[in-house]
Amino acid sequence: MNPSSSRTAEKPAAPPDNDFFSQFDPLVGKKLGILNEDGTLVAQALPSGLDDEKLLAAYRIMTQARVADLKAVSLQRQGRLFTLPPNMGQEACAVGSALALEAGDWLVPAYRELGALLVRGVPLSRIYMYHGGSEYGSVYPPEVRVLPPSVPISSQLLHAVGIGHAVNYLGGCEVVMTYFGDGGTSEGDFHEALNWAAVFNCPVVFFCNNNQYAISQPRARQTKSKTIAQKAIAYGMPGIQVDGNDLPAVYYAAREAVNYARSGKGPVLIEAETYRLAAHTTSDDPSKYRTSEEEEKWKGRDPLIRMRKYLESKNLWNDSLEEKEKEEAARKADEAFREAEAFPPNSPDEIINHVYEQPNDELRKQAESLKSFLKWKEGR
Repeated sequence: MNPSSSRTAEKPAAPPDNDFFSQFDPLVGKKLGILNEDGTLVAQALPSGLDDEKLLAAYRIMTQARVADLKAVSLQRQGRLFTLPPNMGQEACAVGSALALEAGDWLVPAYRELGALLVRGVPLSRIYMYHGGSEYGSVYPPEVRVLPPSVPISSQLLHAVGIGHAVNYLGGCEVVMTYFGDGGTSEGDFHEALNWAAVFNCPVVFFCNNNQYAISQPRARQTKSKTIAQKAIAYGMPGIQVDGNDLPAVYYAAREAVNYARSGKGPVLIEAETYRLAAHTTSDDPSKYRTSEEEEKWKGRDPLIRMRKYLESKNLWNDSLEEKEKEEAARKADEAFREAEAFPPNSPDEIINHVYEQPNDELRKQAESLKSFLKWKEGR
């Protein structure tokens, strides 16, 4: 699933029908859904452009993301990786949305989009390197149009809009997709980004992972709005709420949003209702702010279980294939971590080499100070 950026995205032959978004009035809170929790279809057939082959490929990436994520948590507990944010439960949001992009499009993540990074061709070894403290964990192959993870809340939205503004300035056809959580909507950067994108018609898809909590603060403490999607109305853009644990629905909503943005109509806001099944980070204890009953309820909505049930109903998946897929995913994760762990450690210069194109005098002085300290520490 590594898209090449050698070809430029083309504008759709005809602009998408605005009626798609009007079906899901965010003020009403009507969510887009395609798969029921038991894996059956809500309607009689999948929407056009969604076929079993695409869903099967998506399920394999979701499985890889889940296995790689669980391995990362295990490695962190061993002290071989630093604090990291588990992705478990949000795989459909990441994979489904990223699959809607074309090769030349841009992806601007927050920090819980492992599946999206894999879809876009970011090497898993680089992801492990990032969480191991290596500066090179943020360096991707040149053909991969993905920005490094952004930990400051919502700051990445402004970066995405900047790219979208540049696309318009250069007369391009690329679309930018950027991610944030429900808590991110309380930041000024969120509102500034949506306002600028709407005013200047930037081709940006804003994807909100509404996983019900901003660390320990529940969704109800972030906004009085009935939905997050309805915030789009104030900025004059379409907003749609989707079941974030329903991979076909996420893909469908993202595809329509991407087509809308590429056609020159401007930005779209997607709110995907989901749930992080694990802690906010490996330093967090969710038992302090949510109940086991709530967690059990959402475990029954696990996006991988739902997708697997659908594939099994179509005779496309079974226990044997599941076991083989997980074994292969574990092998790839092991191989990626070995590569990451074997990468040469950072030198003191690395903390300044990637701040500006050329380090300034103040940064050089800081680097020399650090080297002196490390030399003293080694010799004492």
